[in-house]
Amino acid sequence: MTSQRSLPADDFGIYYVLAECTDYYDTLPVKEADGSQPCFQGITGLRNLGNTCYMNAILQCLCSISPLVEYFLSGKYITALQNDCSEVATAFAYLMTDMWLGDSDCVSPEIFWSALGNLYPAFTKKTQQDAQEFLIYVLNELHEALKKYHYPRRRSHDKGSAQRCCRKWITTETSVITQLFEGQLNYSIVCLKCEKCTYKNEVFTVLSLPIPSEYECSLQDCLQCFFQQDTLTWNNQIHCSFCETKQETAVRAGISKAPKIIIFHLKRFDIQGTTKRKLRTDIHYPLTNLDLTPYICPIFRKYPKYNLCAVVNHFGDLDGGHYTAFCKNSFTQAWYSFDDTRVSEIPDTSVQNATAYLLFYSCQPFSIPIQKH
Repeated sequence: MTSQRSLPADDFGIYYVLAECTDYYDTLPVKEADGSQPCFQGITGLRNLGNTCYMNAILQCLCSISPLVEYFLSGKYITALQNDCSEVATAFAYLMTDMWLGDSDCVSPEIFWSALGNLYPAFTKKTQQDAQEFLIYVLNELHEALKKYHYPRRRSHDKGSAQRCCRKWITTETSVITQLFEGQLNYSIVCLKCEKCTYKNEVFTVLSLPIPSEYECSLQDCLQCFFQQDTLTWNNQIHCSFCETKQETAVRAGISKAPKIIIFHLKRFDIQGTTKRKLRTDIHYPLTNLDLTPYICPIFRKYPKYNLCAVVNHFGDLDGGHYTAFCKNSFTQAWYSFDDTRVSEIPDTSVQNATAYLLFYSCQPFSIPIQKH
């Protein structure tokens, strides 16, 4: 049954506060891996089921998002489940429990893989898949299973361009996914003939960023390229409701709602007609204090700076490759490399590398997810 209680927008804020008392860490159980080296919560390998490294890398990154994990460990997801699409969310909850509270250094994601494969058979064919596409499918299915409906009050239209550009974001559906990962872009569209300006909103969970250089650039270079003004001409002209015909237009995007967890997809796979190639550009991205202030609408700059919490890496080319993940563990505050069943701690200096494909940033530090009884 769907819970009738709506979650406030900051319901997960409590999970972002790091424990102040160091003795608190000693109260948490530590699981042993094969009776030898100690294995901490959330540092668990995943078995490859046949070309499923893309899935394992994504699951490791989601496993490092503490407020998401705690939502499932606490059992909150049970009251929100939609009966007609609960299989994927339930399997995800069991997997997160095994990865955080289990007694093995490696587990199999087969139940989750099978549940998602029932909806998307392509993922069960044991063929190469794109990790970014898989991530979007997972987030969408979790949202559909856990969403709650809201009916906002009718409100009058705001007056003035600034208010139209930055008006309060309203949604009729909310879930742990929307509250953590979902943001909104606002596009200002100016007709170059009549100079009238219109606005368009677009919800996102993953921002796909162009790579402006083939050799070396920074994440800020990619962001500037994405958010720079673009002029649409010729076949790309947009219909102007004032001129009542297609016209050349100037389009600029901005963030009107910044998510708590922002995910960047670096567009390394370039396909133009029959030509396919992978961009191996070395993209420099910060581990801390990523400043998104220039791209966020001024009155919504609640989370202007972000810290890196997970990375998906891709090795190889378009026709064949391998995915791994780097994740920061909220228990140890150290970085770990996840390569299917192989897990190892890595120094901060190894997190920045030229194979990065997906970047997960959080606006605030994570606490340790706790299982509530």
